[in-house]
Amino acid sequence: MSGQPADLDTQQLREKLSEAYRLVALGQLVTGVVHEINNPIGSIVSNNEVSLRALSSLKQKLEAARDAGEPPSQKAIDLVETLLSLAAVDKIACERISGVVRTLKTLSRADDRDLRRIRVADLLNDAAKLVDCQFRRRVQLTLELADLPEIEGYPQLLSQVFLNLLVNAGQAIEHEGRITIRAYPANDGPPPAVEIAIEDTGRGIPADLQPRIFEAGFTTKPVGVGTGLGLALSRKLIEESHHGRIWFTTHPGRGTTFFIRIPVTQPRSANP
Repeated sequence: MSGQPADLDTQQLREKLSEAYRLVALGQLVTGVVHEINNPIGSIVSNNEVSLRALSSLKQKLEAARDAGEPPSQKAIDLVETLLSLAAVDKIACERISGVVRTLKTLSRADDRDLRRIRVADLLNDAAKLVDCQFRRRVQLTLELADLPEIEGYPQLLSQVFLNLLVNAGQAIEHEGRITIRAYPANDGPPPAVEIAIEDTGRGIPADLQPRIFEAGFTTKPVGVGTGLGLALSRKLIEESHHGRIWFTTHPGRGTTFFIRIPVTQPRSANP
């Protein structure tokens, strides 16, 4: 009985640290997200001004044709084509904004503790969009996603893991480089699972540091860049919350690949 309060305090501390890290990770992406949203918004605003002028001119020409009992002029038809083209550009811009906002909403749901059916490809695509906001032009992201079954899991927690690994991969690349995200069914033994591989062309992990990579508080990053919580938290979320596995291979000076394996179904008593 005497150990219960200490156990409770430890659990509460872990939860607070997890929440604090989640907020730090989101905060680090804010600048990139603002740029990613500002660019398409600027395009939409500019297109809207052109559209309003074109609509005003189109209205005048159509009214003139009506009053003269004539068919619409070629100029009026050209204006319609211009408006259709601008609308198509705006649609793409809105989809970019929607993708970024959707990912932020998923990551910000601290109270999302319901086991759900998840499309892993959607979570990976959304996480890649956020990370691309931060590392764009310097790091090329490539996704190679096979046809995957839906899995049971916690979307916010998995999104946090994917984001942790992608940010780490980008920070491991000192200049320009590449991150490749692969996902495929893992049917080599029960239970059926999905496997994700996140490969970077960064500096790799020195042999003497590899045994400590998943230790809470351990980081190879400079002060102010790394918290030492990301990989430890990621392992907890994969192994404890999703009954999966996380491991890595690395080649110092050439890059690192982190692997995640998540069962397609979770035990009914699963709890994040």
